[in-house]
Amino acid sequence: MVFESVFNALNPVFNPIVNTFGPILTIFLIAAVVALITTVATKLLVNQDRLAFLQKEMKEFNQEMVAARNSNDPEALAKMQKKQMEFMGLQKEMMFMSFKPMIVTWVPILVIYYWMFQSLLLNQVAVNLPSFAYYVLLVPLWHAIPLSYVHVPLGPFAVSWFGWYFLCSFALSQIFRKFLGVKNASAM
Repeated sequence: MVFESVFNALNPVFNPIVNTFGPILTIFLIAAVVALITTVATKLLVNQDRLAFLQKEMKEFNQEMVAARNSNDPEALAKMQKKQMEFMGLQKEMMFMSFKPMIVTWVPILVIYYWMFQSLLLNQVAVNLPSFAYYVLLVPLWHAIPLSYVHVPLGPFAVSWFGWYFLCSFALSQIFRKFLGVKNASAM
């Protein structure tokens, strides 16, 4: 009930875009807006200097832990295991940093996904990529992402709306993050 009313409320907003630009460009525009919103939320809600410091500390700790394991020195290993408890707190802090923007952006993005699911998936919208792009972009990811939720043949180089959204969103997120100087909280 709630989802259907939200879907009906979004139709006047998104349907003119779909009718004007077509579903492929609409998905690209939605991916751009969502990527920009999440990147700006991350920029505003995450202390980038603290995140860089935590990432540096975690990287150094991981290098020391590998060295201690490789040395087979019981004292060094015991010292690193004691130090590991301290670094679990740092990992917790990094995880909390990544959750802050997600909490703010989660509901609006789910609403947009629901609209795309109802409008585009049920209408079997797909993108036919050129064969070189299909093999370069998608074959390495074939087992990593669900490229097609549509259970009908789409063609030899077709990608469902979700696959197209994923490709656009991933690429645009990286561009926006680089341009705005946003670090990834999960990268180490």
